[in-house]
This record gives sequence, C-alpha cells and structure tokens, in this order.
Amino acid sequence: MRTVLIGVGVVIGVLAIIAVAWLSPLLSVRTVEVVGAETIPREDVLAQLAVAEGTPLLRVDTAAAAQRVAELPRAAEVRVQRVYPSTVRVTVTERVAEVFFEAPDGTHSVDAEGVDFAVEPPPMQIPRLVTATPGTGDPATVAALEVLGVLPPEVRFQVTEVAAASPTDISLTLLDSRIVVWGGTDRSDRKAAVVTHLLTQPGQTYDVAAPDLPTVR
Repeated sequence: MRTVLIGVGVVIGVLAIIAVAWLSPLLSVRTVEVVGAETIPREDVLAQLAVAEGTPLLRVDTAAAAQRVAELPRAAEVRVQRVYPSTVRVTVTERVAEVFFEAPDGTHSVDAEGVDFAVEPPPMQIPRLVTATPGTGDPATVAALEVLGVLPPEVRFQVTEVAAASPTDISLTLLDSRIVVWGGTDRSDRKAAVVTHLLTQPGQTYDVAAPDLPTVR
C-alpha cells in the first residue's frame, strides 16, 4: 500500500511540474535568439516565427514555427529550439548563390539546389547561367549546377558562364573565353579529372563529352 501511495505521489508531482511549466509565466518566452541570419532581416524572421512574448515555452510548436520561417525565400534550413527558462532560439542556414541569370525583372540568384531565391545584383565571381527556362524546377538548371559542383576548384574559379541547352548539352565558358563542352552529367567525375589535364594544352574548345576520347581544337 505504501509503495502504491508513493507511486501516486510521484505521478501527481510530475503532473504538477508539467502544469506549472505549461501555465507559469516563469517559463514563458521573453527572448528570441536568431542565429545564422546574416542577410535575412531579424524582423522578417520574427514575423514568420509568430511566437508571442509571454507564451509558455511548452506551448511553442517548434516544428510549425520552423516551417513558417523556412518560407522565407533565403532560408535553406531552419531549426527552432526551446531554451529554458525563457528563450526561443532560431537557427537559420541561408541560401548561397552559386549562379545567376538575367530576367526582365532583374538578376536572379540561384543556389546549389537550383532554387531561385532572390532578385539582386549578382555576387562577384559566380557564373552566369544560361538555359531556356532558368530557375527553380528547371532540369537544365539542376544539371548545370551538378556539373559546377564536381569541378576542381582551380577550374571552377575560371568559369564565367554555364550554358545548358538541355540536361545533356552543357558547356562552360572560361575567363579567357575558352569553351569546355561537357555534354550531360553522366561520368562527371571522370570528365572533371580529364578536363583539368586537358586545359593545360593550347586550344580554344575542349570537348570532354566522351571523356575517354577528349578532343582539343
């Protein structure tokens, strides 16, 4: 009987602690900490977060709050955490421009996943993207970014334009106007290894579409 009473007392104690945490202003939101948002304005994060000051921390739906903040175009990943006794921490990973393309409304930045996330002046030293329909959801854009992603740094640094007439017809223009004909994304690792050596040879067009039989002309 005594054991039963002790068990009941423990359960009641736990429930009381939960009730206090759920209702008490002592464990409510008084501070919002935003981490990682360098270009996204803090007020935009807070507006999307939509967590009112004074809300008990246990009532903060962190998953839903993270989804709301992730709707910001520049937000690639978002994590929302409760930090007791009174803080909500929002950690944002921002999208980084890998290429840009020109459109009637301005210059668009596109990240490594092919997401068109901003209209802004292009960052320095990133390639221009040329496809029929550049941006989010475009297979040619995704293919072009995949090619850029496998290039050795010393070659990637030289690329000023990546053109993709289709996902299987990709070419790169370098700083000195030389052209690399890449073809599709198949065997891209092999192509990347071949093109590094090939570019040491004189020429204007370097074709690695068939990496076992590359050509220079």
